[in-house]
Parts: sequence; C-alpha cells; structure tokens
Amino acid sequence: MQTLKTLIWDVDGTLAETERDGHRVAFNLAFQEFGLPWHWDEAWYGRLLRVSGGRERLLADMPTHREAPPDARMREILARSLHARKNELYAALVDDGAIPLRDGVAELMRECRDRGVRMAIATTTSRGNVEALLRRHLGADWQEWFATTVCGEDVRRKKPDPEVYEHALRLLGSDPLHTVAIEDSPLGVAAARAVDVPVLVTRSAYFADAAIDEAIAIGPGLDERAGWRPEPGGAPQGSRRVGLDDIEAWLARSEVVSQFA
Repeated sequence: MQTLKTLIWDVDGTLAETERDGHRVAFNLAFQEFGLPWHWDEAWYGRLLRVSGGRERLLADMPTHREAPPDARMREILARSLHARKNELYAALVDDGAIPLRDGVAELMRECRDRGVRMAIATTTSRGNVEALLRRHLGADWQEWFATTVCGEDVRRKKPDPEVYEHALRLLGSDPLHTVAIEDSPLGVAAARAVDVPVLVTRSAYFADAAIDEAIAIGPGLDERAGWRPEPGGAPQGSRRVGLDDIEAWLARSEVVSQFA
C-alpha cells in the first residue's frame, strides 16, 4: 500500500544551488549598479543565511556599512529597491543557464509524475524567482507539474515559521503523515516539522555541516545513494540515485534521525 501521496519541494538550495550561484551573485551585481562598494563573498553570505529572506538579509547587513542610510525608513526603502533589482538580475542569470537543477531533482520529479505522486512547492522566496527557475528547467507549463505552489507573497512569516507549510497543506488537502517535504536547511526542517510533515534533507553547499534534527533521512543529494543516513533501502538493485521507493521506505519506518544520535 502506497504511504506517500504528496512530495513538497523547497526551492533555494534544494532544487538548485540558488543561494551561492544565483542570489548572492545577483545581490553583488545590484550593489554595483547602485554604486555601493559592498560585496558578499561566499563565506559572508553563508552567515547571512541565518536570516530568512533576501530583504531581511539586506537590513541585517546594513549596520556593517557606513554607506547605509542612518534612518530606519530610508534603509527599508533602499533594501526594497535593491531586492527588487536583485530579483531581476537573478532571473537573467537563470535564463542564461547559470543555475542548473541539482542532480537527481528532475529525475525524481519525473518519477512522481509517472507514479501519480502529487508535488507541491513550499518556499518563502518570491514567486518571480520560482517561476524563473522552473520555467527555465521544466518549460512554460511548469505549473502543471505541481498541485499547488506557495511562495513568499502568499504568507506573512518566513521559515522557520510553519505558515508556508500550513498554507500548502490546506490547499492540498493533504494528510501530513502521507506527505514528505524535501529541504536543505535547519530553518526549512523546523517549518515542516512544526506541522508534522516528515522531512528528507538533501544537504546544500551552505548547509553541508549544519545541525539537522528530526529528519526521516539526511544525505548529500538525490543523485547518489552513498552517504545517506539511514541507508536507502527501497530502490531496485543497481539503482544509482534516491527514488520514490527509498522515500517510501524511510517514511514507512516512522522514525526521525539526528546527526547527533
């Protein structure tokens, strides 16, 4: 009996390495256009990811720059302007093919479609960013791949708040116990677990060593079976990637794992 009915995807870091290779690069391009001598290198941007949301990261970083407006209202205006331009530059990077899907993502999506497992998107990034990425990789009809797509504009609070998952489950009419979320970060895991959605973690570049707790499985990516905990055990012999049979096997165990246990 099939236990998995719906697979919910996070976007940034999960579908693609968008943070390191997309948003960070686009932010730096926006800084240049605005004449600001700011630059977010990979290490600094990794620390900023502790703050959820691009505009929020800008506001958190501004106190470190003497060029930032001293007035809170003016900082908010600058942050919104920078963020809007960053999103335009991000879309251009995606259109140019600079941000591929992570290995194994497209294969698992096609397997879901072939086997009748519904998919959804639950992210607090902007709808424009999601559309740019998925249109590039899935085509103009990308929305037909998903039963629902919940983005940052649809919620008031960002992850780790569970609002995005609450909204997605409500639209889907899904039972959390027959649903699995795929995330890459502790904030995403916390958001899903707050509404009892089991979580599969595919570690991304920025969260390769992050403390992860209460996931049904933690691993390096969907394209390889080595390095997962617990070991994948549902796929046919000879399979080289993580598939639906593996996810169903992890879900059926009804256990959560921690890197600390």
